[in-house]
Amino acid sequence: PTYEQVCSGSTGHTEAIQVTFDPSVVSYEKLVHLAMDRLGENKYLLNQVGNDKGTQYRHGVYYHNDAQKEVASKIIDSFGDDCRTECKPAGKWYDAEDYHQQYLLKGGQSAKKNDNYAIRCYG
Repeated sequence: PTYEQVCSGSTGHTEAIQVTFDPSVVSYEKLVHLAMDRLGENKYLLNQVGNDKGTQYRHGVYYHNDAQKEVASKIIDSFGDDCRTECKPAGKWYDAEDYHQQYLLKGGQSAKKNDNYAIRCYG
């Protein structure tokens, strides 16, 4: 699907990032904790992150194997029944169009490690 189709909320897809990592450098558990930390209070909102609302803005951890599922489920469950972050198997991945790649960097935002500035949305 195109970005515009996903933004319509009618395709069943979600905007997401795919993380490739070296487990000898950082654990999957650490990455899931980091993702949940970055979600902040949004983890309690259904189909919403910040001011972005709709099914394409649902948040989740999408695992690739049973070990990842166990780790992600345990962490997500630790936030209680009100947590709306989904935990589901990873499905087919679709890259965004080129113009939407490196979106933050193209908008003049830092993508550097340990940058403490809040992410700003722009359109």
